[in-house]
Amino acid sequence: MQEIAPWFGYLASMALIVALLLNNDLKFRWFSATGSTFFIIYAIIIHAFPVLLTNSILLCINIVYLVRVYSRKEIFDLLEFKGEEKLVSKFLAFYQKDIEAYFPAFKAEEMKDNLNFVIIRNLVIANIFSASLSPEGDATVLINYTVKKYRDYKVGRFIFEKERDNLIAKGVRRIVYKKVYNKQHERFIKVMGFKQVEVEGAVSFIKAL
Repeated sequence: MQEIAPWFGYLASMALIVALLLNNDLKFRWFSATGSTFFIIYAIIIHAFPVLLTNSILLCINIVYLVRVYSRKEIFDLLEFKGEEKLVSKFLAFYQKDIEAYFPAFKAEEMKDNLNFVIIRNLVIANIFSASLSPEGDATVLINYTVKKYRDYKVGRFIFEKERDNLIAKGVRRIVYKKVYNKQHERFIKVMGFKQVEVEGAVSFIKAL
């Protein structure tokens, strides 16, 4: 055990370094808790009581925070918009660089006459969604951008599960991504239940409601 002890120290250090590089509070807590756990194992092996005590306290703090986050009741709402509202324009301008990383082909003027809405999470705009709706019921996504702070899948589940009947009532039968530019976003839509389909040599992602 003494021989492998340093590896637990290295793993703990790496986890804490990653935690400090993250912008997401929830992910920070998970990585921080993981780092503390490795340090606790490391401290037990080498009999370092100060390290054990410090990281035990830090682990408890992280666990309390995570329990509060996952048990907290949040309020979600869906608000439709036409595409020319100033608040929407300011939101898009503020997050422009990050939006370009996920939807480089997005153009705000294309939202006109689309199915447009924002998701409000605890009175804060967490997501903006726009899709062109065909007569057959295919909603082709122009943008489905979620602010970094809220990328914990709750917004996606609200859209595709809680608001499913609302979308169907508007004539939506399938949500379609003709192209996905970002690997993180691809992972998100796969978690949301989208299926990869090849159409005329091009890969699309489709979710039936």
